[in-house]
Formats: sequence, C-alpha cells, structure tokens
Amino acid sequence: MFHRTQNLLLRPAWPEDWQMVHAGIADHGVVRNLARAPWPYQPSDARSFVECMCEPMFPRFLVTRTRDAALVGCIGIDRKGDDGELGYWIARQHWGRGYATEAGRALLEISAMLGHQRLVASHFLDNPASGRVLRKLGFEPTGRVTARYSCGRGEEAPAAEYALELDQALAGIMRAA
Repeated sequence: MFHRTQNLLLRPAWPEDWQMVHAGIADHGVVRNLARAPWPYQPSDARSFVECMCEPMFPRFLVTRTRDAALVGCIGIDRKGDDGELGYWIARQHWGRGYATEAGRALLEISAMLGHQRLVASHFLDNPASGRVLRKLGFEPTGRVTARYSCGRGEEAPAAEYALELDQALAGIMRAA
C-alpha cells in the first residue's frame, strides 16, 4: 500500500532500504524515544526491520519526501489489545518540519480505510514534542501515565497515554482540508 500527501510518500520498506533506515534511526536521540528499537541500532536491526512481514491490518511505512525520495522516518500501526497503536520515528535532520503530523494524518486515513475504530499512542514524558504531534492529530490524553520499557534506554520510563476515535478525527481532518 502507498499513500501520498502534499510533501510525503508513505510506502512499504523494501530489503534494499536497510542502509537508508539504518542511517535515519541509528541516533540515540531518536531511538531513546522509542519502545521497541534497540540501542545501539545495528545494521542487522535495519535489515531485520525491512524484511519483516506486517499483518495487513497493521501496516508500517517508510516516510519519504516526494521531491527527492529522502527518508524522513517511519510510521505504522501495531496491535495493542483490541486497538491499533500508532508509532513513528523521524530522523533528526527532519525534526521540526511538520513531517510527523503530515505522515500521522495520512496514517489516520489509512487506519480508517482498514476499518480501525480507535487508535492509541503514547510518548515518553521527556519527549513533549511527540505529545504535541499526537494532540495535533486529534489524540486525547487518557490521563494515565504508565511505566513503559524502552529498549533504546534499557529501562522503563514514564509515558503518557492517548486515544483517538477515528470517526471524530477524520471529520476534523476533512474540515481542515
């Protein structure tokens, strides 16, 4: 599956993408904000990531710029109980440019198209920029802060939890368009 936005293309990862993925994520400032990525992030981790098959209802995408195909990051949906969980990372050189929000809006559209009703997400408390992205996408704080293990940190850290009803979010996106 592919999805194009004004500035981005969301596409599947291919085996030949491993070096590009490794270059984008092998930065402790990126990995420490993720739950599942290990640190140090090795070339073998990138190879495994691009070769891993996803469940069709829980896709993940490389986020590339349409103007030059540069890798911006990755975004996807993982299974979390009965919900889908939004997760993403953006390579450091692309921080602060609105790419996470733009890719997130695209993923919300894809999620609704796949039939998801609700998505959840979280961010570590020491990464408030991710919380701002989630709120821009329409996610609401649940009021829960839980200890979540981060492979990149090698320990648990407090994470704020969010939820989003997709029908409400998409109505807001359509009004804004």
